[in-house]
Amino acid sequence: QKELDIPVMHDDQWGAATVTLVGLLSAIKLRGLSKEETKIVLSGVGAAGVATGRLLLAAGFSHIVFLDSKGIIHKDRKDLTKEKLELLNQSSFVAKEGTLANGLIGAHVFIGLSKAGTVTKEMVRTMAEKPILFTLANPIPEIMPEDAKASGAYIVATGRSDYPNQVNNSLVFPGAFKAMLRLPGAQFNPDLFVTIAHALFEYHDATIESIIPSMFDTQVVSIVESTIIHYFQKK
Repeated sequence: QKELDIPVMHDDQWGAATVTLVGLLSAIKLRGLSKEETKIVLSGVGAAGVATGRLLLAAGFSHIVFLDSKGIIHKDRKDLTKEKLELLNQSSFVAKEGTLANGLIGAHVFIGLSKAGTVTKEMVRTMAEKPILFTLANPIPEIMPEDAKASGAYIVATGRSDYPNQVNNSLVFPGAFKAMLRLPGAQFNPDLFVTIAHALFEYHDATIESIIPSMFDTQVVSIVESTIIHYFQKK
């Protein structure tokens, strides 16, 4: 993975991606999975999806199926952007042509950054035992949490505040910006966001309905800030 400087940190991309990674680390620990064995389907490869994909790969998750509006991203497609090719080339999964329904068969994790209603109860039932779903389309997710749970989901996260496990970028950017204002010339990069995610993961005592620290936790800003400052002090 090459170092990728991000001079401008867009919180809807990198903030949300970092919080997703925090939740994923907690979820696979609760589920008893290692990074190496976790099979992930990431649907939606726009700006947020590209950032999330890069972060997952940087964090050591390699078995990832990427999908866009035309289906599974694979090497024989002629319409791929350089960002999609970058993600595809770094995944250890040899993707083949297919739909989201095909990609979800046997998957441990679904991460949706796409649109409402794209995942059905039947699709969830084809996933691996006790699947983990991050249904992050807003305001209506790819599948409603109660439907996912009824279909066997072990953990469900959304972007909504009226369900448990809200993936909210506000967990990261206040502390991140506070730290960077103290570090003239410092640049954001995926490794830094992975480091932040691990710090928040180690701080939080996760449960299946609380895989991410609360945005109202008064310690979070200082944890993110001190993690970033320490990161650059070691450079």
